[in-house]
Amino acid sequence: MHQSESDRLLVSTIVPALNEEGNIEEFCRQFDEMQKNASFDSELVYVDDGSSDNTLKIIKDCAKKYGFIRYASHQRNRGLTEALQTGFDTAKGSVFVFYPADLQYKPEDIPALITPIQKGADLCTGWKQGKYNKRFVSTVYNWISRKIFNLKVHDLNSVKAFKREVVERIFLRQDWHRYLVVLASNEGFKVEEVKIPLYEREWGESKFSFWRIPIGVLDMVAVKFQITFLKKPLLFFGLIGTICFFLGFLIGLWAIYLKYWQNETQLPLLYLVILLTGLGFGLFLMGFMAEGQTAIKEELTDLRRKLLKSKREN
Repeated sequence: MHQSESDRLLVSTIVPALNEEGNIEEFCRQFDEMQKNASFDSELVYVDDGSSDNTLKIIKDCAKKYGFIRYASHQRNRGLTEALQTGFDTAKGSVFVFYPADLQYKPEDIPALITPIQKGADLCTGWKQGKYNKRFVSTVYNWISRKIFNLKVHDLNSVKAFKREVVERIFLRQDWHRYLVVLASNEGFKVEEVKIPLYEREWGESKFSFWRIPIGVLDMVAVKFQITFLKKPLLFFGLIGTICFFLGFLIGLWAIYLKYWQNETQLPLLYLVILLTGLGFGLFLMGFMAEGQTAIKEELTDLRRKLLKSKREN
């Protein structure tokens, strides 16, 4: 039974590009070859993220040649997460694919990412196959991520395909595109993984820098905190505050014993009691404030979902 043209899935491949003028034409040519035999309809959405070379001009020239190209641009470099958000806003498809512009991933492998979506998955992430310069860093990072977030996928920083509602349900802060799989899984979306070949970059320079390592680690901690402790912040801060109060109480009793039974005055112990009780009070206060912020966030999230639902229905 064949799908009618109106029933075919529209897939939007979003490609952020920063100074990739040497890769644009070849990417478009390979994408054209891929979409001719694909079981879905395709559009290619380029987002020029403030390039200083001829990237945007070449994208515009390619858009005149190929009817499947849409594009947007930033006046300055805003980073990959904002470039993706711009792509989401520009795209028309019900399924998004995130692909880099450097041709280290070939457009011919896009259907492999889409197949699990067509079979019922909400998100499919690629598992890099091949040699690459950052292999050790990537392996350690992904191993830690699997342990911290209890995920079965092998690679968080690879190409991905996902339904539009995935990004409508989650909020991506700066650089949190790396944790799209984590955030989607946390929302209950079904996640699958497929092996995708990785090739050597033939033109241009990698945008990877050493500082992405500590930033990635700190973001990992922030995401973990966001999806666990901040769901019930008073429980987290209150527990630590209770421990501080209890320790302060025990040390206070010990100080009283030394004062009245051993005739010893230990000022450091009194200072420690004040410190622990003050810390406990402060943690409880932080917990109450965080509870209020969490309630506001949940209300805004619920309102956002209702607005998106209403928009789709209309």
